Amino acid sequence: MSIFYYSKQRVLLAIFVSALSLTTIEALADSRLTFTPSAEESRLAKALQVIPSTVERYQGIYQDFSQHYQQENNELALSAHSASYGTQLWQQAVRDVQSGFYDDRPLYWGRLMMQNQLTQQKAGFAVADWQKNILQKTIEKTSRGLSDIQFSPTNDINILLTGFDPFFLDKDISQSNPSGLVALSLDGYRFSVNGKKAQIETAMIPVRFKDFDQGLIESLLTPWYRTQKLHMVLTVSMGRDNFDLERFPGLNRSAKAPDNLNVFTYATKEQPKAPLFNGHKLMGPEFVEFSLPASVMTAVKGPWKITDNRQVTTLSKGQFMATSLAELKSSISVEGSGGGYLSNEISYRSLLLKQQLDLTIPVGHIHTPKVSGHDPLNEAKMVEQIRAMIEAAASTIN
Repeated sequence: MSIFYYSKQRVLLAIFVSALSLTTIEALADSRLTFTPSAEESRLAKALQVIPSTVERYQGIYQDFSQHYQQENNELALSAHSASYGTQLWQQAVRDVQSGFYDDRPLYWGRLMMQNQLTQQKAGFAVADWQKNILQKTIEKTSRGLSDIQFSPTNDINILLTGFDPFFLDKDISQSNPSGLVALSLDGYRFSVNGKKAQIETAMIPVRFKDFDQGLIESLLTPWYRTQKLHMVLTVSMGRDNFDLERFPGLNRSAKAPDNLNVFTYATKEQPKAPLFNGHKLMGPEFVEFSLPASVMTAVKGPWKITDNRQVTTLSKGQFMATSLAELKSSISVEGSGGGYLSNEISYRSLLLKQQLDLTIPVGHIHTPKVSGHDPLNEAKMVEQIRAMIEAAASTIN
């Protein structure tokens, strides 16, 4: 179930708890011994050794949360505290980055430290594993900015942008993700273009296959798409040597790399696999095409070249530069322009949903240049170049 069903879960939780005897609740709470840290949480010990100041930057927030968690004796109040501290974490990370602290990593590690409190500590009352799961999801939603998307009613142009968590952390525990820095830098950013008021709101997406399979992207975008109050959607991730606008996202997964939970899909370039959507195979065309104003975006000057990337891989033809969707109509996708991992998939899902709802707004994916570890100087330059790209794209919106 998606984290976006939290409110529904809370209602069900209240009904369920009211029907249980105290003895039953205590018996359920004994199962907390089986509530083990996730693969992401298990990296905390190493991170604390290698990058302690990064992990502990928001120590005050998660320690305050821990204190409330250990003292609270009311389930609904504990849920409210989880939401409040998750929101504090997101908003503090946004303030820090926008004040010149160019680092996306403290948000990621701070979230895990907060969630680890639920794994390792006892609350002021007996909390069962299923209740902890709900609290975990509450922290997930709020600390990713997913419940903090607020556009001014006076805007003429609303732009939604997503970034990603750091990933491949078993290779380099200090790795950052420029797309995350972009999201934190541009959250709430307002500008004027052609006399119109524009605003960017952002969210941070996990690098986990299961969240995508459970409909995270669709849950985020569907309400906004249906309001028809979004004028552009940009998904951003870390990519190659320069900026790439990924023209032809593909349906299938093919990357051998694991996600942040060390989960493998076992998809390969020889045997690509379609992702899931709420328990069923995601249904859609093998390729879709972005709707970004590529010509004005690639014309933006900066330290890095910006490419309208048309490279794809199919089972029958291998890797090549596609000229049109018609050319790809009878092909089986192996890699879209954005590859065969979650960066390609978030773009595919965003565009497929846009098509299903018959919208015409600009939607597409930007790959940033890659970085090794953390490179605040270059990552800050990437933010400024993307900012200029977005403003150029916004100038084409009528």
